[in-house]
Amino acid sequence: MTDSNAEPLDEFGLIARYFDRPAGDASVVLGPGDDAALIEPTQTLAMSTDTLNAGVHFLDDIDPARLGERALAVNLSDMAAMGAQPRWFLLSLTLARTQASWLEGFAAGLHACAQRYGVSLIGGDVTGGALAMSIHILGEVPRTQALLRSGAACGDAVFVTGTLGDAAAGLRLAGEKRDDDADKRWLIDRYELPTPRVAAGIALRGIATAAIDVSDGLLADLGWICKASGCAADVDVAAVPLSAPLSRRESLGQARRFALSGGDDYELCFTAPGQAEERVRGALAQVGVAVTRIGECRAGHGVHCRLDGRPYAAGSGGFAHFS
Repeated sequence: MTDSNAEPLDEFGLIARYFDRPAGDASVVLGPGDDAALIEPTQTLAMSTDTLNAGVHFLDDIDPARLGERALAVNLSDMAAMGAQPRWFLLSLTLARTQASWLEGFAAGLHACAQRYGVSLIGGDVTGGALAMSIHILGEVPRTQALLRSGAACGDAVFVTGTLGDAAAGLRLAGEKRDDDADKRWLIDRYELPTPRVAAGIALRGIATAAIDVSDGLLADLGWICKASGCAADVDVAAVPLSAPLSRRESLGQARRFALSGGDDYELCFTAPGQAEERVRGALAQVGVAVTRIGECRAGHGVHCRLDGRPYAAGSGGFAHFS
């Protein structure tokens, strides 16, 4: 279905109208419009791909400008978790219909986010089908400074940036049509417009021993660090940071469940030697990102939660795509 009063566009006309912008980046030799983009990287490349499907990764009625920003932001978060500087991305967009107002909004949000983080859209594809988008993002990082999941060691401290659980609460609240107060709007914003911690990831080069972004939930994502690093992690539930809006909207127990097992916060969870805590705090203070120490690594397997010195049953371990 197309706009009845709009000039029909083929795939290439659609790309040219909504997504072909001057790169403003000398490393982009050739951008959208040819069979492949050409770039000239100067460091080790970091590459990642994420797909967002309607009804799974975003609500069907989300504002298209917010969706455009969100689609790129979640990919930028992968670069942040690697300590990489994002540089370029490709967009594959599947559309059920070509609606000009939707495309204008989506493209505006996408390009605004790209400009904010200094990344260039260099190509991609548009096709028909159920609404979905895949972004392939590329960044640069010095060869020996990439943050991996596999570097945590026994005795390392576990940290998180920002606050957790906000996006999970925001997702639930986004489906409600009543009680539209400031806290609700703030939590929905945290879900729909995540803040990728790119500057924090770069600041943690040479300090953090392992890192991951919190996309599927703290327990699930910290579990990946433990698995890759061959260690266990103890989490002090009382130390996990909760925002004021989340604490006002939810009971303490529910807020903690969101913080431990809810996804889509896109904060960083990382490890560093305990004696490096002041370096961690100093580095992140310089880029204006709050950080909290929530636990430590030890010998063993998996993630273990404790509250007031006792084991704490955290419930679900986080989002799983094929559960």
